[in-house]
Amino acid sequence: MADRPAGDDERRLLEVRLRGRDVEVETARGVFSTDRVDLGTRVLLREAPPPPTTGHLLDLGCGWGALALAMAAEAPEAVVWAVDVSARARDLTRRNAERLDLPGVRAVAPEEVPDDVGLAALWSNPPIRVGKEALHAMLARWLPRLSAGGSAHLVVQRNLGADSLQAWLARELGDAVDVERAGSAKGYRVLRVARRA
Repeated sequence: MADRPAGDDERRLLEVRLRGRDVEVETARGVFSTDRVDLGTRVLLREAPPPPTTGHLLDLGCGWGALALAMAAEAPEAVVWAVDVSARARDLTRRNAERLDLPGVRAVAPEEVPDDVGLAALWSNPPIRVGKEALHAMLARWLPRLSAGGSAHLVVQRNLGADSLQAWLARELGDAVDVERAGSAKGYRVLRVARRA
């Protein structure tokens, strides 16, 4: 996704449910899942365990912020990094965090996360359609930043390569992590990548 999506920046308010909490958020055209919480994200929100209550958490490819907002609501003492290459997505996430009084959310471009930040948790509905090479590069950049005992939860459609991605993660990250299927629903797999303590 481009830093500045094409098309107008027409904003709209949307009522959504995030981990049992009904909230109103702002969305816009040109950002993933403008008119609802998409099915994959709903599966991840249902299957992922509660995030750690402190430390650094990451929503990778945040869009308008569904995962970041859910993590921040459950872990108000944590710093939640909401990372996206799209300036429009980051602005929406920032505005939604303010709207919901979630001061722990930091909506930033990938290069703005300090290099010394270790992650206690990472949640992502990764942009599979960017292509295998770009997806692998993105995951190879962020997953090694998991702290000892930290874990990532990724949701991927089965027919878009969830099983092959699971195999690649196990090969790429090697003995430092355990990779497993943590859940499956409605054609989606939730993959868990846990760094060994």
